[in-house]
This record gives sequence, structure tokens and C-alpha cells, in this order.
Amino acid sequence: MNTGTFSRCFSRIMNLKRALISVLVGLECIVAFGQQQLPNSSFDLWTRKNGCWNPYPSDGKNITWDTANHGLSIIGINGASPEYQHVAVPGKGKAAVKVETKQVFGILVAGTIYTGRFIGLVKLSGAKIQLGVPFSGRPRSLSGYLHYSPGTIDVTSKKMRHLKGTMDNAKLDISLRDGKELQVIDSTDESFQEESAETNPDLVGYGVLYVKEDTKGYIRFEIPIDYKKDSTPTNIVISVSSSRYAQQFTGSTDSVLWVDELQLNY
Repeated sequence: MNTGTFSRCFSRIMNLKRALISVLVGLECIVAFGQQQLPNSSFDLWTRKNGCWNPYPSDGKNITWDTANHGLSIIGINGASPEYQHVAVPGKGKAAVKVETKQVFGILVAGTIYTGRFIGLVKLSGAKIQLGVPFSGRPRSLSGYLHYSPGTIDVTSKKMRHLKGTMDNAKLDISLRDGKELQVIDSTDESFQEESAETNPDLVGYGVLYVKEDTKGYIRFEIPIDYKKDSTPTNIVISVSSSRYAQQFTGSTDSVLWVDELQLNY
């Protein structure tokens, strides 16, 4: 083979290689576009400001996950915080989220982390929260790892007194919704305390997991999503709580939940 022939063959091989890479990159982009994941679902990114732990960058932009820490940290409490030692997947820079149920001025406040944004305090015992972030995928399930250490319910509201002395449960749920606007809630509103995600008029799909016992360490979980509509979602709400009945100010001050490596499955 002379030099000219070799050069032409080499050029064709390189062109074919570039074309193949372009196709593979294109396919990767299509898969990535069709299978949306939420930023920081591994809970590795945390920042701290004025004693408040936040699961988002220090500039406060592009918030996907938020907590009730904005109100609690004023009195030196964080209901949700990073866990660097006890993680499901070890490695440099890895973290999990640790949520703990607390009692503040006689009122139960569950450790929680959710997709959305904390707006502000309402009186001394409540908060205004924007639930959900923009999202248009239709995952079949939500999976990840959790470790739950429940306590006996020792704080209740008047309506939930019958649960005192029973074992606390953790709750993880996911809602896909098609509303034009994100829902804003007031935790002191009695209608919110009785509200269920399953009855939301914008609901497209829903899944929930109740953890009813001590898992004695991390376990893998998967929450199937039951779709009610064929419409394309506009937002997604994921909520993680160390006490199932926290919405009714009922739970155990000994309950602790660790969650790590959340993933949407298609």
C-alpha cells in the first residue's frame, strides 16, 4: 500500500469514528432527555448558613430539595442534616440525609426533606412551603436506600391521642402532578393537616412507602408509581419524613431516618 492509499484509508476510518461517536452521543442525549433525574438525589451536596443545613448550593439558586431547618435552626435545631459516616454507598464526598423528629415548644416537628422551597415561617409553629419542582417525566418507580430507627409515639395532637404508645412509622411518597402552578401550603391550616396527596385534583401518578419497623441498617427500597391520568406531568413532589403523622403533629421524638441515593426508574 502506497502512502496516498494509506492516507485515504486512514482518513475514511477517522471520519467513520467521528460519525460513530456523534451517533452515540446523540443516543445518550436522547436517553438522558427521556429519563429525567432530580439534581442532588444522592444528597451529597450540602451547605450551611447561620447554623442552617441546606441541601443546595450556597448561592441559593437552582433549589430542588429543601427542609424545615430554616425555622428550626433559629433555636439551634436541624431536623435534616448531612450524614457523612453512615452512608449507603461509601466514597469520597459521599453523604446521606439524616432526618430526625423533634419537639419544639411542646409541638412535634418531624425531620423532613422534600422537593420544593421553604417560603417562610407562619407564627411560631408553622411554615409556608412551595411543594414540587418542574418535571415532565413519567417514571415507573422511585428507589433508593433507607435506614429507619423508630421510636414509640410520645407526642400527639388531640385528634391523634389514640396513637400514643404505638410505634412510629416513616413515610416516603412521590406525586407527579399536571397543575399550571406549584402548590403552596400553610402547615398551620387545618385543611392541610387533613389533606392527602392522593386526593389532589392535579394528581397524575402517586406512590407511597410506610416503614413500620427498625430496619437495623440500610435496605434498598422501590416505590411503584400508580398513574391515574395519561397527561404529561408539569411537576414532581417527593417527600421524606421520619414520622408518618407529622402533618397532624404526632410522632416519636426518638425516630430517626437515613435516606441515600434516590433514583427515578423508567
